[in-house]
Amino acid sequence: MKRLPCILLAALCTLAISACSASAQNVKTYGYKVEEALPHDVASYTQGLFFHEGELYESAGQYGESSFRKVDLATGRVLKRMNFESRYFAEGACVLNGRLYVLTWQEKECFVYDIATWERLGTLRYLGEGWGLTTDGKSLIMSDGTSTITFRDPETFVEERSISVTLRGQKVAYLNELEYIKGEIWANVYGTDQIIRIDPQTGVVRAVINLRGILPQQLRKPRTDVLNGIAWNPRSGAVYVTGKNWPKMYRITLVEKK
Repeated sequence: MKRLPCILLAALCTLAISACSASAQNVKTYGYKVEEALPHDVASYTQGLFFHEGELYESAGQYGESSFRKVDLATGRVLKRMNFESRYFAEGACVLNGRLYVLTWQEKECFVYDIATWERLGTLRYLGEGWGLTTDGKSLIMSDGTSTITFRDPETFVEERSISVTLRGQKVAYLNELEYIKGEIWANVYGTDQIIRIDPQTGVVRAVINLRGILPQQLRKPRTDVLNGIAWNPRSGAVYVTGKNWPKMYRITLVEKK
């Protein structure tokens, strides 16, 4: 199952607006350089991607296929896997204070586990949809497919505050996978090859990253889906990106466009 096709069209419109906006204001624009191409499980409909204590973790979606995995970075091999009941569509995930949080898309439940043992600790509930999830070390930071990002209490999941993400005054919708990197929220814009870097206080977009063409055409198959997945390794400073049902994950550096 995929999200409604109209989302894709709207997201592409957002991409066009963003590209024009970025050049018309003091928003930095970046291309990329691939530093390393690594294997990625092509069966993974990537929803969340992150490092914790130097180890790579990934949540994967689709009803009947949703899972959470610990992954070997070098080989893409799944080292440990937890499957979810078929009635759940897993979404973004992150770790805060030793607890793993995994969102669900439309089920309005966030599962909580001990990251060391993967023991289930409980369930937190919310309104609306769950898409991306990350943390600034204090709060859980969540996207819901709109232009709004919410900051939530990790104990109760109660909303603490929210920001509306804008680029040159225009709201940027379809925010998906999130990653908190050096004081900024990085977000995939669903249905595009674009990542945006967001001021967590104001919601203003500081930079636009265009990853068009990063997955070569010859590696694309009928099941290949959109770019989604941003992981930053604090130990090395490296940034990795991938996509839903992609055979590769890429370590990249940004190349600023003048």
